[in-house]
Amino acid sequence: MTKLNMKPLADRVIIEPVQVEEKTAGGIIIPDTAKEKPQKGIILAIGEGKQDGHMTVKVGDMVLYGKYAGTEIPVEDNNYLIMRELDIVAII
Repeated sequence: MTKLNMKPLADRVIIEPVQVEEKTAGGIIIPDTAKEKPQKGIILAIGEGKQDGHMTVKVGDMVLYGKYAGTEIPVEDNNYLIMRELDIVAII
């Protein structure tokens, strides 16, 4: 898990997407153009929550989120997602 020097505001979270497999079980290499956008990731940072201050997720949780949820933010050589807690559909 990566350490970030960023703190999201309100009910937002920063997620590190889990990389998708580059080969199938049979050994076929999947080209970049055919890869699905990841929908699973690890929470790296969370905001304080809305007015009640309660967040359901915590740092280190593996979560599922919508395919087009969040905004990509590049930091050094990595891309992370920042999204509202509402866009997270499950903790796994």
